[in-house]
Amino acid sequence: MAAMDFFIRPASGTSSSDWVRIANADMKVRMTRRLTRTVIRGQEGDDLHDEGSESTMYTVSGELSLDEYKRIVGMFRTGQPYIHDPFEERDVKVIFAVMEYDSSNESFHFELLEDVI
Repeated sequence: MAAMDFFIRPASGTSSSDWVRIANADMKVRMTRRLTRTVIRGQEGDDLHDEGSESTMYTVSGELSLDEYKRIVGMFRTGQPYIHDPFEERDVKVIFAVMEYDSSNESFHFELLEDVI
């Protein structure tokens, strides 16, 4: 998929002006299910149990101006921001797992985690 607009806002944001738009970002989504595996010795096989929860990792990269970076760092340090998931068309509460910024070329790399129970 081609680069797309990425939207993020602070946890305290309540209006449309609180969203930060980052144009031409590349996004990747990885979803996993939480499973428990029980190994029974002396019997046949083992049991897999789906715990019914999932985690989603959003990996976002692109270019970000220094002013935009400073605004995002504020979100990183103060609570859990929201992003707009363009694939499912919904707003998602996430945490920053990884945040990288390179001022020499204004490139960034974020890994944002949503945990659903």
